Amino acid sequence: MKRLLLLGALFAMSLGAAPSVDDFDMKTIDGDTVSLSQYDGKVKLFVNVASRCGYTPQYEGLQALYEKYKDDGLVILGFPANNFGQQEPWSNAEIKTFCNREYGVSFPMFSKISVKGTDQHPLYKFLTSKTGEQIGWNFTKILVGKNGEVIEQFESKVEPLAPELTGAIEKAF
Repeated sequence: MKRLLLLGALFAMSLGAAPSVDDFDMKTIDGDTVSLSQYDGKVKLFVNVASRCGYTPQYEGLQALYEKYKDDGLVILGFPANNFGQQEPWSNAEIKTFCNREYGVSFPMFSKISVKGTDQHPLYKFLTSKTGEQIGWNFTKILVGKNGEVIEQFESKVEPLAPELTGAIEKAF
């Protein structure tokens, strides 16, 4: 009986400690495992990306956004996903080559994951549990503050340099 009470108490304590984005380890597009805690103290923009989508040209705007604000403490984190219309069919190596060649992407890119559905990655389960919205399409953007608090989700149609997004980023600094 004491053992059950102890296990129950430990379980309840674990529920009280809500995870943060900093608690996740992710694989980079090159296959290295990194802790997202390395971005602690930065404003983070999580974006699920795809190479064969009508929104793919947003890579250009994301790169411009990154260059504009990276010295102020913004990091953009790109997560390729093949959840919508099979618009990211390529391997990680092919995605990396495409992003570098076509858009000069220099912000961190990660290995392909699932951002919705039964195989949704735990990171995106966490993010969408905080926004209260599921990912609706490629190039959905989720803004996270310096302290790891999820601030807001922006739908695909919101361009990277749109005033509502840049304003939210500037406010988060």
